[in-house]
Amino acid sequence: MRIVYRAENITEAEIVRGMLQSHDIEAHVSGYYLQGGIGDLQPTDLAKVHVSDEDFNQARELLVEYEGQSANQTGVENSIKIRESSITEKALVTVVIVLVVSILSYWIGV
Repeated sequence: MRIVYRAENITEAEIVRGMLQSHDIEAHVSGYYLQGGIGDLQPTDLAKVHVSDEDFNQARELLVEYEGQSANQTGVENSIKIRESSITEKALVTVVIVLVVSILSYWIGV
């Protein structure tokens, strides 16, 4: 068996395994018990997806397509988060300004 994909976490590895199995490629996920050691272990490269040597090339082709879709989806999610954070930041700045003006006007007696 060869490592065909190194996932960020077990959930992503299971998603990849499910995708490969839907294309009749038998896949195995390793690293389940290593994630419990985060803090003692380096928290990267724990979850891996393995396939047989015969299915490796076909699996890589599918994963190249998956990674392209994943990158596009992540870009959309990041742009949504940026918009949400900018709205939150504007609201926070507005609240701080109102508080500062209120406190100053109270002290000054306006």
